[in-house]
Amino acid sequence: SDNALCIRRWDYSETSQTVSFFTREHGVLRGIAKGAKREKGSFSGGIDLLTRGRVIAITKTGRELATLTQWDLEEIFPALRTSLACNRAGLYIADLLHHFMMDAGPEPVLFDATVTSLQSLQTSADARRVLVDWPWRLLCAAGYRPELDHDAETGESLNSGDETFGFSAQAGGLVADTGTGDRWRVRSETIQLLRAMRSGDDVVLHEVPEITLQRAGRLLAAYIRSILGYETSAMRWTFPDVPA
Repeated sequence: SDNALCIRRWDYSETSQTVSFFTREHGVLRGIAKGAKREKGSFSGGIDLLTRGRVIAITKTGRELATLTQWDLEEIFPALRTSLACNRAGLYIADLLHHFMMDAGPEPVLFDATVTSLQSLQTSADARRVLVDWPWRLLCAAGYRPELDHDAETGESLNSGDETFGFSAQAGGLVADTGTGDRWRVRSETIQLLRAMRSGDDVVLHEVPEITLQRAGRLLAAYIRSILGYETSAMRWTFPDVPA
């Protein structure tokens, strides 16, 4: 069995479901849960999106879908069902896990961080913080942590006193702020926040101005969109003003 978070689900029949889990020890797992919606079955009455529990599955080489044999619900994250902002943040997390981690291996650190992020969602202010902190952790886990100290194109040191920097998704980090269309202009406050998160400093996100959180969230969303090569549906309505 494995600790798992439901990130997608589809009705397969009146009583069965096709489910995509982000698991702690096996990465993304997709499978069919036959009879999942029967009250007296082995699936806690059905598997809901953004719930955590223990899953047991049978996998076979060459088969895309595993056979899910048991699901024991352990956590439901109530605020995701009472707060629109928290719900959207949760859906953004589930959407990016589906698109970003489908072919990845086990990521227990990211799994634990994801559960902690969902547990922290209580208010709209929490949602703004999670929309910066969690995508940063996703990028780090996937090997796409942006370069923030040196020019990602030339390797030269950057002037820490500059008020703005350039950010190139293609280069993977900060570059000279030339104003050309292949890079985004980013304020120094945004970069200072990301640097503090990268260094492991005790960043008190509660004290970061809302506008700085919003800018950092948009930047990370734009970077993730560039890596994927497309904009996901949740990204579109979470950050409708992401720079082109």
